[in-house]
Amino acid sequence: MRWTVRIIQGLLVIGFLFFGFMKLSGDPTQVEAFNDIYGYGTGFMYVVGAIEVISALGLLLGYWKKNLVPIFSSLLTVVMAGAVFTHIQAGQGFAIAMTPFILLILAVVLFFGQRKIIIPKTI
Repeated sequence: MRWTVRIIQGLLVIGFLFFGFMKLSGDPTQVEAFNDIYGYGTGFMYVVGAIEVISALGLLLGYWKKNLVPIFSSLLTVVMAGAVFTHIQAGQGFAIAMTPFILLILAVVLFFGQRKIIIPKTI
């Protein structure tokens, strides 16, 4: 279980660094999506991108400082819940919202996977 959680953590670090830098660099597809499709401003796009990059770096540091992982995985959970809601509210349907939904599930697994699992001993 420990290695599974570490692999998920690494995938989230890579994914959110990529997605966050796309937003922070002002990628035209991201700007168009935030402004025209979702109805948010460009400033909000930069805030979301910064949160994603900071959270990815926090998860990266979480390999050495385990107490950081629940903080940043819960932050990513909130961001991805908002992304799923935004996609569905924009009328894109659940098929388009599948990627943020999967990332949401992985962030939740990472949040709970860092806790020690106590298995009761049977007599």
